[in-house]
Amino acid sequence: MCPNSKAVGDTTESKILHTLISNGYSVSIPFGDNDKYDLIVDDDGRLLRIQCKTAWETKTGTIRFNTHSQTTRDGEYHESTYHDAVDAFVVRYPETDDLYWIDVAEATDQKMELRFSAEIDHPAINWASDYEFDGTIPSISSRPDS
Repeated sequence: MCPNSKAVGDTTESKILHTLISNGYSVSIPFGDNDKYDLIVDDDGRLLRIQCKTAWETKTGTIRFNTHSQTTRDGEYHESTYHDAVDAFVVRYPETDDLYWIDVAEATDQKMELRFSAEIDHPAINWASDYEFDGTIPSISSRPDS
């Protein structure tokens, strides 16, 4: 049976929650569905708003996730970004169950791609290996080229 999008999102969120708690972080879950963030993680007194996302393969060696939300209100379609509403995306790729931590300042406004491999090494490529999340929250200065 193919899970629906809510079940996929719940699985992603629960795996991220498990990883954070297993690594000693205190995590809070906002009440209701009206917040832009899914989790709040306490990183030694610094509270971070986390948006959990599920990635999918777009082409061999590349995964993508949305960095905007889509809603319909009063019959009208609305899109909005997460800038100023979250601190980071934590992304799960279901095929491998790997997680990736992307600071919101490094994310694009609509969608973001992470690459595992490419024919060329271009500065615009977001290498998946640079964002791998092992359960330790990275500092912004720990990124390559930061």
